[in-house]
Amino acid sequence: MVVVGASNGTFGGGNMSRRSWRRTDPVREQILSYGRVEKVLIGGVLTMLTLSTICGNLLVVISVCFVKKLRQPSNYLIVSLAMADLSVALAVMPFVSITDLIGGQWIFGQFFCNVFIAMDVMCCTASIMSLCVISIDRYLGITKPLTYPVRQNGCCMAKMILSVWLLSASITLPPLFGWAQNVNDGRVCLISQDFGYTVYSTAVAFYIPMSVMLIMYYRIYRAAKLSAAKHTITGFPREGEHGAGAAPRGARGGHEAVLSGETESVKETEAEHNEDAEDEEEESLDCVAAALKLQREVEEECSTRVSRLLKTGEHHQRRKRKNQSIFKREQKAAATLGIVVGAFTFCWLPFFLVSTARPFVCGVECSCVPLWLERTLLWLGYANSLINPFIYAFFNRDLRTTYSNLLRCRYRNINRKLSAAGMHEALKLVEKPDTDV
Repeated sequence: MVVVGASNGTFGGGNMSRRSWRRTDPVREQILSYGRVEKVLIGGVLTMLTLSTICGNLLVVISVCFVKKLRQPSNYLIVSLAMADLSVALAVMPFVSITDLIGGQWIFGQFFCNVFIAMDVMCCTASIMSLCVISIDRYLGITKPLTYPVRQNGCCMAKMILSVWLLSASITLPPLFGWAQNVNDGRVCLISQDFGYTVYSTAVAFYIPMSVMLIMYYRIYRAAKLSAAKHTITGFPREGEHGAGAAPRGARGGHEAVLSGETESVKETEAEHNEDAEDEEEESLDCVAAALKLQREVEEECSTRVSRLLKTGEHHQRRKRKNQSIFKREQKAAATLGIVVGAFTFCWLPFFLVSTARPFVCGVECSCVPLWLERTLLWLGYANSLINPFIYAFFNRDLRTTYSNLLRCRYRNINRKLSAAGMHEALKLVEKPDTDV
């Protein structure tokens, strides 16, 4: 992933300020020279970037490892991402910072150059692969909410994490075993510029994961958009408007008609028997008794129907709350993954475009890309390791709460506080009045 050291090669015409050229055989080496103030500023910025990356990713690892509520299988992937980013900050950034402060010349020797490139490639690739696997995990969690969580256990997550690191190592090994030699002449430490290896490494490390992430984001975005349309345009289907809800209403009207008819029949019977009460008194009493019995039966039937209607309404409310929860989860997943993919693409795409084109433009033994441009794009890629912990914390209330408690040294009762906050949120959802979104 890295170009460290003075760039072997020649440039197009034009003089560049604050840059000296040292003549070697057969090519020239570009060395950037900085003044004292520039070194202080550059050193301060790079040191802050490195330390912030270390602290942010350490917070993620500590939070998930020591807070019980966060020890969920899906968060293991975030820990893998944090470990990869932490490795970049600890094993890669310090050496790149030192090299940049002395103008771009590699001073750590040929042997460590190969070790350094191997660490850099593996850690950066593991970070990118972890982002890719997280996007797949989120997509399956949204589209298969009933079946995927059953398979989403610790063993499954461990296999996915192992696959990420093994695939990352597969990109690291070829230069170490002779397929493609790194460029290293004592002043320059540059990953192999072999055409085949360049295409293979950039495709596996970046272009394929980026394509997968874009596809997952598009599918989650489409699911969230369809769910939003269901809310804002058609609304959730109301069972009371047709089907089960309509039946009790119609049945109640029918029974009222029957009851009204029977009452009129009773009145007519009483009028007739008033004319001849002595002859038909017994028959009249039987009719009245039958009418009262029918009235009780109708009332019981109506009561049963009303009870069923109320139960149907409760079921509808539970179903509606569940649908709203799914809708919010889809929206949140789409927003999170959208920002993750956007930040990832912004940070790494320029670097990989230059890295892919470099051997075809400059040749396999040198780099003709301006050193200042290479360093800027490289550090822009490293910045992705800094922002990842804060992106996930921004969309995860439990992570935010844990970060806050850890930074304020409030280690005690973190689990209890998170559980209480979760219970409070659940009660708010249950007690929330029934309003359409």
